[in-house]
Amino acid sequence: MHSEADMKRVQFRAPNRLIDRTDALAAAFGEDRTDILVTALSEYLKETTKDDALTQDIAAAYYDDEISFDQLKALVGAEETANFRVLKQQLDEGYVDDVADL
Repeated sequence: MHSEADMKRVQFRAPNRLIDRTDALAAAFGEDRTDILVTALSEYLKETTKDDALTQDIAAAYYDDEISFDQLKALVGAEETANFRVLKQQLDEGYVDDVADL
């Protein structure tokens, strides 16, 4: 899967029922809890970026400087990020032009 150098330790609290279900699935597949959680998170992130409405929310966060270019790229991929960067530049230029006209 990934080497230790590619991994980042995280800690979080989750409802007991969710962890119990995770442990049961891990036992059924002969994996450990971490493998199940990483797979679930990976699949969730993949599906999220396929949803147009959620992708637009992600783009809006980038336009509002709530997430960085690199974070955007990690979420939606290089091609989509390039498109959003161009649009952001156009929006920024349009904003400057609008303010200059006041």
